[in-house]
Amino acid sequence: MVLLTTSHRVAPGLLSWPAWQALRAADAVLCADGAHPQLPYLREAGIAVAESAPTAQELVDACAGGRTVVVVATGEGEPALTDGLARLAGSGRVRMPALELLPASYDLPGARLLDLVQVMDRIRVECPWSSRQTHEGLAKYGIEEAYELVEAIEAGDRAELREELGDVLLQVVFHSRIAEEHPQTPFSIDDVAGGIVAKLIRRHPHVFGEETAETPEEVRANWLRVKAEEKRRTSVTEGIPLGQPGLALAAKLASRARIGGLDVPLPQGDDIGYELLALAARAESTGTDPETALRAAARVYRDAIRRAEGVDPDPGEAADRR
Repeated sequence: MVLLTTSHRVAPGLLSWPAWQALRAADAVLCADGAHPQLPYLREAGIAVAESAPTAQELVDACAGGRTVVVVATGEGEPALTDGLARLAGSGRVRMPALELLPASYDLPGARLLDLVQVMDRIRVECPWSSRQTHEGLAKYGIEEAYELVEAIEAGDRAELREELGDVLLQVVFHSRIAEEHPQTPFSIDDVAGGIVAKLIRRHPHVFGEETAETPEEVRANWLRVKAEEKRRTSVTEGIPLGQPGLALAAKLASRARIGGLDVPLPQGDDIGYELLALAARAESTGTDPETALRAAARVYRDAIRRAEGVDPDPGEAADRR
């Protein structure tokens, strides 16, 4: 008795060699689902498949006399059948044939992303809230999720990091699903993934091409050179989002000027903004992210305030204890 399982995340018909051997050697091949995606390919290969959903006892009887029966499992994995076989085996009153669980196909790395796309398709159609969302309406959630991801990284919380990465990934898949419906210029998650794959290959000529890069600095130089050729920008400031936090913006401008070989004096003024600009530029020149450094200092300050109040300095730990 062979229970043949397949993954819906792999193209139908792509089965392992042991699976094909078992199917060809079987005295009978059964499948309860007449619409199972594997059936057309099995029949095309000359495998006779009977659309049947036997009970556990009927299956045991079908294996009498040393016959081999292969059951092509449905997506649910045939829980009723396996539970029935377990009861028969546990009764001690039935002579059970040998039972083999044979995976015919396996998930490839990243296969669960296909599940996410399918779930998003259904939610977009059937959920009253999700079906009405737009790129503009979702924009704020993308910002929130990005900040929550940064917070999880800084807190060193692995479980939280995993969850927040999922939330950020959801934003990408959600926006891509909405983009499919655009009347003039639609694109899909495959277009998004294909675009970033092509970009990564272009900008890593030391990995996928004939150039060499022995240090992170050389890698960055390659990246910026290829990017400049692609974008054909007239200024190193092009492409810098002005809506990002102020310290990050100042550091990015200083970085672009330094990498571009531009010796541009910092503007002078009495406003505290100029002092912050100078601090951000100094931090960037030493390899420090001023935004991250300020957040770290702010967390220490927050803990000091809570201690002064007689409150647990880490509200996350307090919540865990509750």
